[in-house]
Amino acid sequence: MINSNAGLDWRGRPLHQVIADTAPELVPAVLAQLVAELPAYAELPEEELRGDITRIIERGLAMVGRMLRGGGAPDPHALAELREDILHRAEEGVPIEAVLNAHNVGVRVAWEHFSEQAGPEDVGTLVEVVQVLLRYLREITTVAASVYFQERDTFLADAHAAKQDLLSALLTGGDAADAAARLGVSLAGSYAVLDVELAAHPDESAPGTNADVARWRKLRRFRAELELRSPQPLLSRLTAHGGVVLIARDDTADPDRRVHDFVLAAGEAAGAAVTVGAVSAPVPGIPEAARTAHELRRLAVAGRPPGVYTLADLALDYQLTRPGPARDVLAARLRPLEGEPDLLETLRTHLGTGLNRRRTASRLHVHPNTVDYRMRKICELTGLNPADATDATHLRAALIARTLP
Repeated sequence: MINSNAGLDWRGRPLHQVIADTAPELVPAVLAQLVAELPAYAELPEEELRGDITRIIERGLAMVGRMLRGGGAPDPHALAELREDILHRAEEGVPIEAVLNAHNVGVRVAWEHFSEQAGPEDVGTLVEVVQVLLRYLREITTVAASVYFQERDTFLADAHAAKQDLLSALLTGGDAADAAARLGVSLAGSYAVLDVELAAHPDESAPGTNADVARWRKLRRFRAELELRSPQPLLSRLTAHGGVVLIARDDTADPDRRVHDFVLAAGEAAGAAVTVGAVSAPVPGIPEAARTAHELRRLAVAGRPPGVYTLADLALDYQLTRPGPARDVLAARLRPLEGEPDLLETLRTHLGTGLNRRRTASRLHVHPNTVDYRMRKICELTGLNPADATDATHLRAALIARTLP
């Protein structure tokens, strides 16, 4: 270990003083090597290389000198200065690997300068110098990682806020053009408005599995696949259970089909069933489109298998849920079943299987005779026989009518 009182000597002189005296030679040598080896530094403006970068090299050498004199401990003030320097590189978009490589290059150039002059009598000193240089690089790595993660978090937070501002403006009819400008994108002519329901992934209920982690991973995979395929930054407000997504429609021959494929691919990536109400609209029509997409999704969840549903797919269902006396009359046909959730679920399932009692029984995990009994009970309570084609049509319409308030 370095004696913190005496420091290290080099050829009879304090090593920290030798480093200070050698700085005018070492600094330009390090700078030249940075430009030669690291493209990110070679592309920096000349004034920055001669200004900020040169000062950073000088500070790095001075910090190593103080560590050699002070027993290997870093100077908090010097660390704070280097942190500020690294923050500037992060703000300029210099990659973290380039910053870390730059400090490694500086250490290597300084090491080569002294080791080439060393004789056998200097081996002990060089061993202790290595300890200090490793400590220096460890401190730099820690500071750089902290700064870059902080800057990344700030950038992501700003980008997320800008996306949410644009999403809110589009959904509420606000000033979307201004929000898009702040995000740095141009508004699309129209958007696919998606109201999404994500089913549970099997891992969410697996014994011994952290359900929160499984839900987060499902959501991350779903969102990542959509982001990969979206022609513009994805606008979404999603939880593990679903939410709303806006995707800019492109100029392909069938943009709606592409959106349909996007969503199914995202569901496959997530490993979960996805049910979506989808409506395309120009910017002024997005608020109304979002309301319609939400209703379509609820209708689909109530009586359809997972998939992407447009108004064309659910036109009859949608019309049956429009407010009015006819809807009220239809919904009232099932009022006798309101206290019988098993009967309602059996009716919905039985109609969904095309009145196939065995398939209905299989889906409900009951005996086919139980299905028969429940159908008779439904007939008694409502006066409508599910086995009769006309009555079955009324029962299906009544189920749809009561789906939305």
